[in-house]
Amino acid sequence: MVRIVAIALLSTLFFGSTAFAADAVDGTWNLNVAKSKFSGTAPMSATRAYTESADGTTLDQKMVGADGKETSMHVTLAYDGKDHPITGNPDADSGTGKAINAHTSDFTLTKGGKVVGTVHRVVAADGKTLTVHNKGTHADGKTYDDTLVFDKQ
Repeated sequence: MVRIVAIALLSTLFFGSTAFAADAVDGTWNLNVAKSKFSGTAPMSATRAYTESADGTTLDQKMVGADGKETSMHVTLAYDGKDHPITGNPDADSGTGKAINAHTSDFTLTKGGKVVGTVHRVVAADGKTLTVHNKGTHADGKTYDDTLVFDKQ
């Protein structure tokens, strides 16, 4: 009986600590425009800040476009297969996340209930580079296929 209780407690500690393990993407990332590929006009700069909470991983992004205008985007996604609201993105109003492994995640973007894009996000094994592949259709109907490379700040 004592052995069963001990195993149950160890299992709870193991699975509990795994559930709250830090996401590899946590931290602040700066866009490396020179290493990135854009299907349209490249922005001047972008910064992504990822933080983890009980609700999931939050992304706050600030981007300065080629025209000098700054835009902001905010989303908190849990890797639970459910839609979560996105603010500040003219192309999508919600997203669904799925963790592939400790460094890789996939997301589906929707607008008005219709799938409009996908995101494939990979943190390098050394934790210093974040690559984000965005593919989909803008609100104006134009398609995009961009690969953004970020350096850890």
